[in-house]
Amino acid sequence: MVNPASTPAEFVERTITVEGISMVRLLGPGDRLLKTVEREHPRVRVLARGNEITFSGEREDVAAAEALVRELTEMAQRGVDLEPEQVERSQRLLDTPGAPAPANVLGEAIVSSRGKTIRPKTLGQKQYVDAIEEHTITFGIGPAGTGKTYLAMAKAVQALQRKEVTRIILTRPAVEAGERLGFLPGTLNDKIDPYLRPLFDALQEMLDPDLVVKLMASNVVEVAPLAYMRGRTLNDAFVVLDEAQNTTPEQMKMFLTRLGFGSKMVVTGDITQVDLPNGVSGLRQATRVLGRIEDIHFATLTSADVVRHTLVGEIVDAYTAWDDREQSRGQRPTSRGHRR
Repeated sequence: MVNPASTPAEFVERTITVEGISMVRLLGPGDRLLKTVEREHPRVRVLARGNEITFSGEREDVAAAEALVRELTEMAQRGVDLEPEQVERSQRLLDTPGAPAPANVLGEAIVSSRGKTIRPKTLGQKQYVDAIEEHTITFGIGPAGTGKTYLAMAKAVQALQRKEVTRIILTRPAVEAGERLGFLPGTLNDKIDPYLRPLFDALQEMLDPDLVVKLMASNVVEVAPLAYMRGRTLNDAFVVLDEAQNTTPEQMKMFLTRLGFGSKMVVTGDITQVDLPNGVSGLRQATRVLGRIEDIHFATLTSADVVRHTLVGEIVDAYTAWDDREQSRGQRPTSRGHRR
């Protein structure tokens, strides 16, 4: 009887032909994307010649490497500017049971402007974007660098361009650790500006700066502190509330009840980064109060969805573990981090 463990693995060679795109677009300058594919599949030899790519190795390994390159090819055909990070993220998706095809996750364009296209970069981000599309109110909860605010604003711009809404309203509470408006120098606008500046900056990445000025002058785009929402009904608007962990329960209820006809709301925040003096967060309470209401969705992003420097995800995990240890000892965590 032959021992299966002693049976030599089948060695195969497969060649695919790439059509519709240049090989430089697929493989990158200096074949850097090809080298990333080889790092993801060290048991497979990958050779590019002309518009053909040949894979050599054991059958199962070759099939996996070929699947990755086919997904990258489809993304390139959809206009995605491929980087080594997309190769790595695509492989993680292929390794995740039940996950959609990488091209369907990373190839979706939300909005394009100034030569830049904004797309989801992880499965969690894709699920978050889909939730915004499908629900009237979506909560995006997660750590720094997961794109929760940036993607919400991209969906707002998309909705305006599609004429699904007539205006965009971006807001956040004017609360930060160690600072209050009364202690800041200048006029009221000068005092408010530091809190709203991140929203301005993100908006100007998605639209021409001159157009942003015109849209704001005509009140098609409004960027204002949360306090300015009181007493209003927001119809036909896409409303984004950022840094929602720093709302009080009363402020959160006030904001959510501003919802008008034809409107959509996205609430973003990180419940581990509360800067309120008493620590009672309206966002944290909302996760307990509103979880069973139809058409309200809570999307949770994690360190796996961090799309900044790879160290950011490790930093997030380290602080999360530290906070968990402190809480288990009966101490209140005091960690604070940079947010966007």
